[in-house]
Amino acid sequence: MTSILTNIAAMAALQTLRQIGSDLENTQSRVSTGLRVGTASDNAAYWSIATTMRSDNAALSAVQDALGLGAAKVDTAYAAMETVVDVVKEIKSKLVAATEAGVDKAKIQEEITQLQDQLKSIASSASFSGENWLQADIGGASNANGIIQAGDVVTKQVVASFIRGADGNIAVQTVDVKLDETNVLFDLSGGNAGLLDMNMMKGSRAISYDDGTTNHVQYYGVVNTTALYDTSAQWKDIGGGVFMKGDTNGVFTTGASGTYLIKVGGAYIDAVYTTKGYDFSAGATATAGASYSLNVSVAELDITKLDDYRNGGTSDLGMGGTNVSDEDIMAALLSFVDTQLEALTSSTAKLGSISMRIEMQEDFVSKLTDSIDSGIGRLVDADMNEESTKLKALQTQQQLAIQSLSIANTSSENILSLFRQ
Repeated sequence: MTSILTNIAAMAALQTLRQIGSDLENTQSRVSTGLRVGTASDNAAYWSIATTMRSDNAALSAVQDALGLGAAKVDTAYAAMETVVDVVKEIKSKLVAATEAGVDKAKIQEEITQLQDQLKSIASSASFSGENWLQADIGGASNANGIIQAGDVVTKQVVASFIRGADGNIAVQTVDVKLDETNVLFDLSGGNAGLLDMNMMKGSRAISYDDGTTNHVQYYGVVNTTALYDTSAQWKDIGGGVFMKGDTNGVFTTGASGTYLIKVGGAYIDAVYTTKGYDFSAGATATAGASYSLNVSVAELDITKLDDYRNGGTSDLGMGGTNVSDEDIMAALLSFVDTQLEALTSSTAKLGSISMRIEMQEDFVSKLTDSIDSGIGRLVDADMNEESTKLKALQTQQQLAIQSLSIANTSSENILSLFRQ
């Protein structure tokens, strides 16, 4: 039936044109924004996931900034520690030079003093963003055995990662750097627990004693200040720093029945003979009451004050009083500096490992950010090849729909020809 009131063909053509127009609008939006899912109405699930992950990526960007700041702090401390190690090596070499006979110790001390001032300068200037990890208030105090250690460990944190668990809960993880007597150079509390302001122990030496187990145990052996200077006996150096006791006639008792001393850092510790060789005796281990010689730290020692170190007072090394030779005192100072140098080297290595970990974490966070961006893209990004093809097709369909609607609208005009007779 042909009607001039209801044009079914035009209505159908118009509906088609409207649908094509809607599809064309969506396709143009995807082409212009590059997003297949731009709003929640496009795909609620994908839009929700993408929005959450974009938020997490923004947090990871902040983590990257924090890692960069932390890396700068660690690198500053590491660079300073490397220089400190070099300076302490130089102090050690000066002490070796000062052990030579006839050397002017005062002249060498002038050089050592300059190096000591340099150590203080390095430690005080190793600051980044107001933080200095080489000097801190760690509250140096004696533990139960009288050994100086940090009373208040300072913990520095570097933000390392941002985590969202399966349950949706989030957490920020950190790399913790503990500042204590193993890595701080100067203890600002005045407790002298730093590596450079810690004083030399008085009347004892760090030793490794075989307690009968599979491993040697670290102890502090008590210095025997009288045995070697006993005029009623003779002592013979039998090599390896071991001294054997004999009577006034020069008769020496060997084996397990003998009496022995082992020389450590210019001082003498009681020793025994075992099937494994010579070892420190159990009675030579100090379990409490350790004390320190004042003003005999790496940053303060003075080789022109050997008499002070020998004869008593606050700087006495507790090695045997006036009987102790200059050579033994120099050996003690050299041994002490070498021990602190080993601790400095270990601390520098720890800072290096922390720096490496932060660098690895920075690389990981960067890759993680890229992976999340890629995952979001798979969910919501438009395929531009597909959309461009679809856009061209829809534009063609739109033109055809317009043409179809035009034809449908002109069909009613044909009815007029029926009335022109």
